[in-house]
Order: sequence, then structure tokens, then C-alpha cells
Amino acid sequence: MLQMIHFQLPFIVNLLVLLLSAKLLGELAERFRQPSMIGEVLAGVILGPSLLNIIPAPGEIRVIADLGVFMLILLAGMEIEAEEIRNSIRGRNLWIALLGFLVPMISGIAIGLVFSFSNIFTIFLGLCIAITALPVSIRILMDLGKIRTAVGQRIISAAIFNDIVALLVLGIILDFNNETKTIRDLTLSILFTSLKVVVFILVLMLSYRFFKHAKRKVNVINPKVNAFLHYLRGKESLFALVILYVLAFSSISELLGLHFIVGAFFGAILLPRSMFADRDFNRVRRSISGITMGFLAPIFFATMGLSFNFSALDNGTLLLVVLAASFFSKIFGGYLGGRLAGLSNSKSLTVGIGLNARGIIELVIANIALSKGFIDVQVFSILVVMALLTTLFTPFLLKAGFNMIDRRNGHLPDNYP
Repeated sequence: MLQMIHFQLPFIVNLLVLLLSAKLLGELAERFRQPSMIGEVLAGVILGPSLLNIIPAPGEIRVIADLGVFMLILLAGMEIEAEEIRNSIRGRNLWIALLGFLVPMISGIAIGLVFSFSNIFTIFLGLCIAITALPVSIRILMDLGKIRTAVGQRIISAAIFNDIVALLVLGIILDFNNETKTIRDLTLSILFTSLKVVVFILVLMLSYRFFKHAKRKVNVINPKVNAFLHYLRGKESLFALVILYVLAFSSISELLGLHFIVGAFFGAILLPRSMFADRDFNRVRRSISGITMGFLAPIFFATMGLSFNFSALDNGTLLLVVLAASFFSKIFGGYLGGRLAGLSNSKSLTVGIGLNARGIIELVIANIALSKGFIDVQVFSILVVMALLTTLFTPFLLKAGFNMIDRRNGHLPDNYP
């Protein structure tokens, strides 16, 4: 490996170099019709200890990266309506969502058991393999022009379910004590953690019902909200209110022992959008997207690259096994779920392929696991490679899948099984 520079650059210079490199390589990735996060992670790999060693492993920059995580989760949650969650588990679609998560989760746990990893280590590995990155799936389907198709909607619904279950599982396992030894201690830990999750779900249900009731009186509430916003003198008041609202859910999540991104995600989903004018809400979303995708997200993904270490990839067997499991178990789980949901072979296979992209959420979870000491640099580096490769290959495989559907269905409508 190259080790060219051995002196410490000032923080602001590190930030400049990291952001500039991330944006340039992110733009290059976009030119090749790939998510910009691939180029941004590669920027961190190039500048970090693995290659040039210009910027050390994350230190002060991690604070900005954590803020990037919050804003990314907020942005992802804003793409989802609460009603879409109900649709994702309605009828036979539940098979796609369940098996698209459980089959890869079980395969990841099996790998952990074979390689004699610790219990929490094993669960984290299974969780990262089971993830489907909703924002990446949405972006790929939009690029292919298939987001409004029946198959595209099933992929999105299953991805929503996957992300929600993954974040809830994340909140539970972060609360377990590694030092728990006796059956009694373990049982109490599980009961206490489950109780906190139940409390959090109750908060979400009450919030959902409150906003659903308020939606019926939107004609009464909207003028009052608009009058209040007009009364405020500060700039970007609605932006500040949205951030405060989501931070409140994040705080509840943290106080209950769950990770803050769990609360941020659900808080963003439950945003009472109907209480704001469409123009105002879209302006806030554009502001959040600009700050996140223009600054915070590139820093976060580049930080992932800084934490990556080529020298840690010395276990070729584990790398190949994780890569094989991540591809085949996810595609097979989606395919099996699609068949049980009544889809044709070609559509079931395409659904499985569409669920295979990881990316944002998987990297967020891997980063949390590394920072908490649940996984080591070796497994983290393997998970980064897995996230990049599944995201890189999914657009090509998904395009082939949709072409196969078109050839086999011919003139049939897209909602035909």
C-alpha cells in the first residue's frame, strides 16, 4: 500500500479534501449511471489508510458523519407515506417482504455460526445481509423508468418493510449487554428491551392515529398552521420545525435505549405533510436534500471509506462466503416470496434482484456496529465491499430482469402475475 503522507493536516483542510474528492468521484459514478455513494466511499478508501493515507481514520470528522446519518435517514423517511407501510404487508405481498428479509437474515446468522462469531456479532452480520437499501432501490427503479410498475411497487414495498424491521432489530440488539451470562439475566434483558420497543411502537401508533384524525380536519388546521408560520420572523421556520419534530422522535428513541436513527426514520414517516401547503413542504424537502446530498452524505460515505482497510481483507474465504450469501440468499428470498405471492417466475426473479441492493442503510448499520465494537475492521471492510458490489451489479441485473418480463409477457399488462 502507498503511505505517502505522514503529517496531520488541519481539520478544515481534511474536510475540504474529503468533500472535494467525494463529490468528484460521486459525479464520476453518476456518469456511469451508478449511485454517487459508490464514488464517495471510494474517495474515502483512496484518501484513507488503505492507500494514500492523506486523511487518517475518522476522528473529528465523525461528528459531521453522524449528522449525515441523521439527515440521510430523515430524507429516506420523507420518501415514505405511512399508508405505504400498511400496503407493504397487506395480502400476499407480505410473503415477499418476509422471505426477502428472513432468508438472507438466516443465511447471515448461519455464516456467523460456522465461523464461530459471537452472538451479537452474528446477528449484526445477518442484519446487514438482510437489508435492502430503500433509497438505492428507488433511485435504480427511477433510472430504469420502472418505479410505477407492479413489480417496481412490490420491490419498494418489500424494501420499506425490510428497512423498518432492520431498524427495530437494530434498536433491540444495541440494548443487549455483551456481559449477560446467566439465563435469568438474558431473559430479563430480552423482556426489558421488548418492553421499551413496545412503548416506542405505542408512541408511533398514537402519533399515527392523532395525525390521521387531524387530517380529516385539514381545512381547519391548515389556515392556523400557515398563519403561525407567517407570524414567525426567523428564516426557514418550517425547516427548523421539521428538524425539531424529527429530533423529538430521535430523542424518545434514545431515551428508550434504541438508536437515534430508529426514531428519526419513523418520525420522518409520520411527518404531518397534509398540514402544510405542498409548495412549503416541497421547499423544505429540497432544503434537506440539498444540505444532505450536497455536504453531509458525501462526508458520511467518504468516512466509511476512511474506516475501510484493504489489509483487513485477509480472510478470502469469509469474503467470498459473505458475497455469495448476500447475492443468492436475497435474490432467492425475493423469488420465493414472489412465487408465494402469486407472481410469475420472471417477475419473482426480478423482485428478488431488485431487493439485492444494499448501500445506505446497510452502511449505516455496519458503521454503528463498528463504532459500538460489535464487529471488527475485518468484517466491516467485508460489509463495505458487499454493499458496493450489490449496489453496483443490481442496475444491470434488474434491467435484464425487466427485459425478460417484457419478452415473456408481450402485450400483457404489468399487473399480470
